[in-house]
Amino acid sequence: MRYEIALIRGDGIGPEQVEATLKVLSKIKEILGVNFELVEVEAGDECFRRRGKALPDETVEALKRSHACLKGPVGETAAEVIVKLRQMFDLYANVRPAKSLPRVPALRSDVDFVIVRENTEGLYKGYEYEFDGAALAFRIITRRGCERIANYAFELARKRRKKVVAVHKANVMKLTCGLFAKTCRAVSKKYPDVSFSEMYVDAAAMNLIRKPHEFDVIVTTNMFGDILSDEAAQVVGGLGLGPAANIGDAFAIFEPVHGCAPDIAGKGVANPTSMILSAAMMFDWLSSKYGDERCRLAAKLIEEAVKKTLERGVLTPDLGGTASTSEFGDKVVELLSKLSEKT
Repeated sequence: MRYEIALIRGDGIGPEQVEATLKVLSKIKEILGVNFELVEVEAGDECFRRRGKALPDETVEALKRSHACLKGPVGETAAEVIVKLRQMFDLYANVRPAKSLPRVPALRSDVDFVIVRENTEGLYKGYEYEFDGAALAFRIITRRGCERIANYAFELARKRRKKVVAVHKANVMKLTCGLFAKTCRAVSKKYPDVSFSEMYVDAAAMNLIRKPHEFDVIVTTNMFGDILSDEAAQVVGGLGLGPAANIGDAFAIFEPVHGCAPDIAGKGVANPTSMILSAAMMFDWLSSKYGDERCRLAAKLIEEAVKKTLERGVLTPDLGGTASTSEFGDKVVELLSKLSEKT
């Protein structure tokens, strides 16, 4: 099968991360014969500066024609770009893995969990109003939204260690978080083979530091998931390591968890791991959706090449090393070639 992949380079360090990742994608095409075409489109701060619109109509149309999108981080226009795209394409599942990697300074070396965040509702709907000296924000939580994110989390847990914890604050937000918690409990009854528990979000934030190795799949609401996933990335070594997926029934966008870091843009020191692993997540999703074994192998090889790159001490400055963005990408490509010879 031939895939059309929309590519958004993003802002700040985004283009540098994308360049390193493009080397990896080129090598994957060469060694595995995965048939894809990258279609570059614009979005973000720089696009807004030049064109007066952060998300042009032709970008949206290109995404509609694509099988998936690989996106670099954007800056101040994130709400006009990724938040809007999540709702426009109904990308209801934000999936953010946190996994220990070799030679990376981290709290523990045995962490491996995934945050499954509802991605289209909650306060991030953006329903805010100001009048008479007050500002109001509406938190929208629906039973349908809760059911489908809970189902996604339980299905994912079945492929992992079969543990789900629903994170909420139903003791305070009795109706909105109450609906989320109640719906997760109901969905859990369909999965008797998966252990289910609940945790208040403040306790979850503490336990991500205290005992992160005990988590498997965390399912939570939009803003809570956004905050906890940044904490989770730091638990395993930093935001530069964190990939993410925005997944719907028919389409998905893959991107680093972090912002565009304008303070280090253009210096060649950004860690491209988050972007490279986002590409691995993209291939894994394509494999599941289209039953493509070559995409499954591509995801596996990229993950393994990243691990071996780190094992060899090729570390970017955020991890205590001296490797440049480009050098890290080159090493991943080199190891991809070696790994492919063994498959």
